[in-house]
Amino acid sequence: MKDRYFYEQCEKNNLKITPQRLTIYKELIKNKDHPSADNIFKRVVKIFPNISFDTVNRTLLTFAEIGITNIVEGYGGPKRFDCDTDNHHHFWCIQCHKILDFHDDSIQDLKLPENIHGYKVQIMKTKLLLEGLCEDCQANSGNN
Repeated sequence: MKDRYFYEQCEKNNLKITPQRLTIYKELIKNKDHPSADNIFKRVVKIFPNISFDTVNRTLLTFAEIGITNIVEGYGGPKRFDCDTDNHHHFWCIQCHKILDFHDDSIQDLKLPENIHGYKVQIMKTKLLLEGLCEDCQANSGNN
């Protein structure tokens, strides 16, 4: 299913499907770990030793522009990429920096402002990034 969406989005946006782009995509969808461009680069360079980090990064950004992936950004950390483009939210662990997906329909019902400091808010998608300690980090620090 996701592969078909990848091919459709590439065709719709006149993006040639090269072996490098296909490999970057396949490495992106392999895990749900919300990898950074650096993580993907380290995986792809094993297959294409001459590929540059810049090529991987630009490809991921292009994938985000055409809707193949979403960008998840924490505060001060590198961009992370999420191939799950369905509506969902993220929890970012402030200790281990793991990003976890979660779904909560009640978030969709939040009343959001129409203007913020004079800027008109156009809600296309509601994405929430919560921060805290994941279960593993809570257990390790004794803060149950």
